[in-house]
Amino acid sequence: MASLALAAWLGMSLLDKEASKTAFLPGAMTHGHHQIELQCSACHDDGFDSQKVLQDACVNCHGEQLSDARDAHPKSKFTDPRNADRLANVDARYCVSCHLEHRPELDVGMGVTLPMDMCVHCHQDIAEQRPSHEGMAFDTCASAGCHNYHDNQALYEDFLLAHADEPWLSETPRLTPRNLASRMQDADLLALMQAGGKPAADKTVPQHWDDNAHANAGVACTACHGEGDEWADKPAPLQCAQCHEPETEGFLQGRHGMRLALDLTPMTPSQSVLNMHVEASHRELTCISCHGAHDFGTQKAAVDSCLGCHNDEHSNEYLRSSHHRLWQAEKRGELPPGSGVTCATCHMPRETRGDDVLVQHNQSLTLRPVEKMIRPVCMQCHGLEFAIDALADPHLVENNFQGKPEQHVPSVDMAVERDKAREGKRGPY
Repeated sequence: MASLALAAWLGMSLLDKEASKTAFLPGAMTHGHHQIELQCSACHDDGFDSQKVLQDACVNCHGEQLSDARDAHPKSKFTDPRNADRLANVDARYCVSCHLEHRPELDVGMGVTLPMDMCVHCHQDIAEQRPSHEGMAFDTCASAGCHNYHDNQALYEDFLLAHADEPWLSETPRLTPRNLASRMQDADLLALMQAGGKPAADKTVPQHWDDNAHANAGVACTACHGEGDEWADKPAPLQCAQCHEPETEGFLQGRHGMRLALDLTPMTPSQSVLNMHVEASHRELTCISCHGAHDFGTQKAAVDSCLGCHNDEHSNEYLRSSHHRLWQAEKRGELPPGSGVTCATCHMPRETRGDDVLVQHNQSLTLRPVEKMIRPVCMQCHGLEFAIDALADPHLVENNFQGKPEQHVPSVDMAVERDKAREGKRGPY
């Protein structure tokens, strides 16, 4: 009987490729990757036992982020023969030495597997080099406001000193305005957007089209739907990339778009491990999921679209937060543009690239480690010390920053004390 059951199961697995892959997974994926867990070739290719194949897979997806972050521990540091002895305990040339998949019990939050005391392998004598670190446990190195293995640019000592005396809230807390309209003045792009005019006679102008951003810019229906025999009632999920390439690039790197980046079907909220609204479970996540098919509202995308799916405590508490009250006041015209704080303000921050100010659509980029939010997000409105303390307070994060931090991370204090000690040793000029 057992043999028959096994044979039946194997037969069904052969018919259902996803079921057969699920059966042979060595363990659950972290929630950063679980929505692509059945696309084994995304990481393994044909070389399941090759460390190089796995390393290349990590770099293919995350290499650009490490480059932008000015990686403080690049592979080149550990291919230097002078550091060869450091590889005995942790082979830091490979991402998988610290970040393991199929080992959910090692997940430390936000879908990252990481040994929290990893710094001890190379810095066990840090208390001798820096007396200020005496008595500190090695599982606290990565606490908010201290050390980020890959990128210390927001936390290095000179930066801490430069922002040591900032008030908790700046005098003019404003977002840098986007300049999407000016970026869209490229002649070839305008020709693509405006060619063809209205749809064919048998096509009606859809509701919400009049007075939206595309209509006002003269964008033709055919720019998205095609024309003639190529007309598509439902454009492809990534059609927007024709004109919005930087935004699409970010979207594909985040959790919302990573399935599309691997030629899989769009992600749905049912594939998330976070709490989501049941009625949104099977909503496919593409550009128009947030922006709408014809109204393209950025205000809707900034809050309502997020809360239409997310049903976790942090998201729900936003509606009771001072951040949300600022957003409501801005929408009523009581505050100038950029004064309100939305979901997108923090999770899709503005980026300056040359003369362009863009919205980073990789909503995963500043989630882990949490210090990555300090520069592009928190310091737009708050002082550095307050931002560090706020991000280190899990209760404050959970209730969407209602109130002030209940704990203090002394990293700025330590930098100031060290600077005073150095001044004392130098003495007066």
